[in-house]
Amino acid sequence: MIEPIHILFLLVIGYSVFTIDKKKKNFPVPVVLLLIGVVLSFVPAFSGVTLTKDIIFEWFLPALLFISAYQFPTKALKRHAAIIAILSTVGIIITTLLMSLLFYYGLHPWLSISFVEALLISAILTPTDPVSVVSILKESSNRQDIADVVEGESMINDGTSIVLFTVVAGIYFGEESFSVPSFLGEFLLVSLGGIVIGITLGWLASKAIHFTIDARYQIMLSIILAYGTFYIGEELGVSGVLATVSSGIMLSYEFGKTIKENHFRKDLDGFWTVIEPTILTFLFLMIGIQTTRYLSFSLIGWIFLLFVLSLFVRYVIIIGVVKMKGTWRNTYGWKEVFILTWSGIKGTMSVALLLGLNEQGPFLLHSLTFGVILFSLVIQSVGIYPLSTLFLKGDGKGKDY
Repeated sequence: MIEPIHILFLLVIGYSVFTIDKKKKNFPVPVVLLLIGVVLSFVPAFSGVTLTKDIIFEWFLPALLFISAYQFPTKALKRHAAIIAILSTVGIIITTLLMSLLFYYGLHPWLSISFVEALLISAILTPTDPVSVVSILKESSNRQDIADVVEGESMINDGTSIVLFTVVAGIYFGEESFSVPSFLGEFLLVSLGGIVIGITLGWLASKAIHFTIDARYQIMLSIILAYGTFYIGEELGVSGVLATVSSGIMLSYEFGKTIKENHFRKDLDGFWTVIEPTILTFLFLMIGIQTTRYLSFSLIGWIFLLFVLSLFVRYVIIIGVVKMKGTWRNTYGWKEVFILTWSGIKGTMSVALLLGLNEQGPFLLHSLTFGVILFSLVIQSVGIYPLSTLFLKGDGKGKDY
């Protein structure tokens, strides 16, 4: 249980890190917070601080999703819609299957792991979290398009990954059997239902703004939209993630069409840019605190193997997608594909899905999965600046903004 004194102390740490960290490109703030959280896990006063799936889903996730969607350029979404859609739907399903095969045949001879457990680990590790890398990508290279694809893919694949995880978890715990028609039907219902709800409520909010002159109340409306679409979507049995993302994109789109209050975007930006680092502070410090409860140092070698295999599979999938279209082949060479691969960091959603297991399943499953998430967050986040600078700096290819 987290106490008020814990909240205050974590906020002080977050303020200090965001203020003092002058090397954000080399050591992104989320990574620094994560490592501090690991240290705090050994402090007795924080032994009772626990991060749960409900905390992530009900408190943190709607705001983070809305911020990303609202700030994501609608022109970029149109320009990269096809590759984002493929990577975050079909791509994520194939990624899960390939990873599970490699995980199973790589571990089974030495560790007691079933194929369904390997499939479950893979489903947990498929969503990506660009919070540590997008701003760095934009600063370290001339490739705005790379950053847009990474961010756009992450917004959509969060919704896909939840559907995939739900199906795999149901199979693992013997609650349901798998069939392609039922999976596709559920996937379409949950995904399209969430999108329809998000677009509808986002459009309604854009109209309601005209009746709300005071900026303070307009900001209140954005909070209602961010959390309301998520909760309504979940309550109706569709994707709350895609509902929130769609509502944020719809609201942003309407700015350029019908919303006449020019001050609204500025006021909204001012509010959410304060909220975002506050949420990231709690989230990554608490992930760090939670990490040591799952890690087993005897499995470090196996964890690193799974981490490398996950990068390999993502690279193969992106190569396959890029080869589907001539313009993509001309735009994304091996350097761009490598950066897209490296930018696919496991983060918030993967942690939430893992915590959703509620200690069910063997400790081996939890330890391996949490270990890969930790490796991904630290190694990929720290490596993105030097690698993108090395491969993409001064490369104007694909820069059409």
